This record gives sequence, structure tokens and C-alpha cells, in this order.
Amino acid sequence: MAATAKTTTQKALLVTSINSPLTLSTTHPIPTPKPTQLLLRVTLTGLNHHDQKIRDRGLWFANSLPTPLGTDIVGYVERVGSAVTQFAPGDHVFTYGNLFEEGHVSNGLQEFAIADAAYTARVPEGYTEEEVASVPVNFAAAYTALFDPEGGLGVPTPGSSDDVDEFGRRALLKEETILIVGGGSNCGRYLVQLASISGFGKIVVLGGNEDELKGFGATHVLDRHGDYDTVVRPRIAAAVGGDLLYAVDAVNMPDTLYVTINALSEERKGMVARLLPSGPHATEKVVKEEGSYTVVDTTGVPQFRKVGVKMWVHISEFLEERRVKTLGFELVDGVGLDAERVNEVLDGLRDGKRSGQALVRVAE
Repeated sequence: MAATAKTTTQKALLVTSINSPLTLSTTHPIPTPKPTQLLLRVTLTGLNHHDQKIRDRGLWFANSLPTPLGTDIVGYVERVGSAVTQFAPGDHVFTYGNLFEEGHVSNGLQEFAIADAAYTARVPEGYTEEEVASVPVNFAAAYTALFDPEGGLGVPTPGSSDDVDEFGRRALLKEETILIVGGGSNCGRYLVQLASISGFGKIVVLGGNEDELKGFGATHVLDRHGDYDTVVRPRIAAAVGGDLLYAVDAVNMPDTLYVTINALSEERKGMVARLLPSGPHATEKVVKEEGSYTVVDTTGVPQFRKVGVKMWVHISEFLEERRVKTLGFELVDGVGLDAERVNEVLDGLRDGKRSGQALVRVAE
């Protein structure tokens, strides 16, 4: 029998030890929302590569188990905190669960989860749960990489009247080029859409489907294959020119980040926002002088970003106005917190049999 918000315990799939399968708990506590929070009855959650790494490697939480997984969450509001005025019980919403909330109460592989009201939106008319569940994590990473003044490039957010960006550079984006490396990734595809909305004059993308990306607003889509020195680097240089200030890398690890760094301006101090911040980047193949460029590490958890609240306003606006297109998704068969089924999903992410996010229906 499913729990109700009036009971004190619920079912949850938990990481209880590192590199071990998730296990089902039937006595996991139902959390209580703080004044600015909501209690959601979870219907759908998305599992991404970081979820697999939490289970198998103890990413972030090796010393604070047990924890559920799942940060893309859709559900219905069961209870609102005392300071919440914009939502009411029964509202159909989606949210980005805060992985780092004390007690791991904001993850989706449980019957009830906490959501921060400021980082939650109603499911827009005309969208399915599956469509909106595919948005938060990847959209947040892309939005942060472009707009956050500390964890991204710091360009003005859409609709801003500022004519100078957070780094003192003129924000005449129609005269600027942006390079997006990893156009085949979900983050890369959202990056292209947001760069187009922002008004960049030239949007150069390395990798991905040319027709799709140009439909999102890319002006140039480049083949990522070939020898770097003789093929790929000249190909990028021909597209971006010699004065590139803005670049986002959605796919390269530290040892190959030079692909993006080397495309930056020879004259001005360019910047790369990287979405895989796993240690210092290798410099052996970087042709730029140290100090002539900046690399910033992007983490997309909106609760920790200066642009986080504005991002959730824009998610609602862009979806309702169809300015952003949701991406494809894979819905796992079945309903409910089935440990075997969900562990198979995570195994597939680990073994490369699943290329991206998988949606798990927790309840109808």
C-alpha cells in the first residue's frame, strides 16, 4: 500500500553502501517542508549519469548514506510551507531536487520529496510529465554555464537591460561568437537554444546532428572527428575566427579540454565554462599563455547559483512560449519503486548501454 502524507513513513529506494545495488526501504521517513518549501507526491523522476556515480562511486555522499537518487522530479503538491503563496495542494509541478539538502529529502526515488518553491514550476499546459521531467538538470547546467557570474560565462540573462556583462565586457552579443563543444549531449542542445535566445551573432557547435542543432539556432555545426592538430583545430578556427571570447565545453574531461581552450581569442581574454569539473585541466597541449584565458567550473544546482531563481522563471516562460524545445527521453517500463528495475537502469548507465537520462515512473 502506498503511503499518504498523513503517515510518517514511506517507500524509498536507497543507496545504503557504495558500489552496491539500491535497496527498498518501507520505513523511510516522510520529510516535513520548511516555510519556503513544498512536500510533493512524486510521480516521475529522471536518472542521470551522476546518479549512477553516486551509487557506484559514492560521488559527493560517501559519508552521508543512506540516500535516494533522482533530481529531475515531477509530482503533485501535498503540503506547502508557511511562507509559500504561489503554490497550493494539488498543483501539478516539476522541480530540480537539491541533492545537498540536509537529510537527502529532495530526491525522486521516494514516494514523497521536498521541493524548494523558488525552484519549482507548474507543468505547463500542453506538456506531458515525461517532457518536463527531461528538462531541469540539463537545462540548469546549460543556463548556469551561460549566465551565472561565478559558475559560468556571466553573460546577461535574456530580457536583461544591462549592456555590460558581469566581467566588464560589452554585452553586444550579436557581434560575438560562442563555441559550444558537445552538441550531441543534452546540455549542449539546451546551450544552443539558450545562446540563440540570448542573441549571439554566431553559434558554432562541435559535434551533434546538424539539422537538429541548426533548428535550435546554431549557425555552424562542425564534425568532431579527425586528427586534432591537422583537422579539428583548423576546422574550429575557420568557423570561430581569431577573437573568440565565449566557449562552453559540455563533454571534455581535463585531459582534452585543450580542444576548447585553444579556440579562444589571441587578443582578448576569453573564457571556457566546463560542465565536467573533475580536476585541473591538462596544459601540455594548450597553446595559450597561462593567464591569457579563464576556465570556470559549472555546477548546475540552482539553489547554489546566483541565477537560480531567475532560471526557474525562464523555464516556465520559455516552455509556455515554445521558445525552448524539450528533448527526447526514455521512459523505463513499469510503475513503482522496483529495486531490480531501477538498478538495471543504473547498470545501463554504468556500462554504456544507456546514453542519457532515463525516466522512472514512481506512481501514477
